[in-house]
Amino acid sequence: MAPIPFMNPPDHEFVYEVGDMVEVFCDHEKNQDRIRGWLKGIVVQVDPKMVAVQFRTNVYLTDGWMVPDHILWYPQKSPHIRIPVKKTNKPDLTKVG
Repeated sequence: MAPIPFMNPPDHEFVYEVGDMVEVFCDHEKNQDRIRGWLKGIVVQVDPKMVAVQFRTNVYLTDGWMVPDHILWYPQKSPHIRIPVKKTNKPDLTKVG
C-alpha cells in the first residue's frame, strides 16, 4: 500500500493521555457531604471521542447513582474536564512593614 502524502503532519488526536492528572466537574463526596464541584482524578483510558477518569473518592452520576468503580467518562472536548489549576502563593501586599 502506497503512503498517503500530506502537506502538514496530522494534529495530535487526543487532548489527554493515560496517566494525566485532571480536574473534573462532578458530584462527589467531601467531608461526608455530597457536593458538585471540581475534583482531581487521573486519566485511565483514552479513545478518539472519550476520556475515562478515575477518582479516590465516591463519585455520582447526575441522576444520583454512586459509581462503584470511581470512573467517569467525558467527551474529549468537554467543558467539565480540564488540566488542574495551580494555586499560586502570591505575597500579601497589605502586610507591608
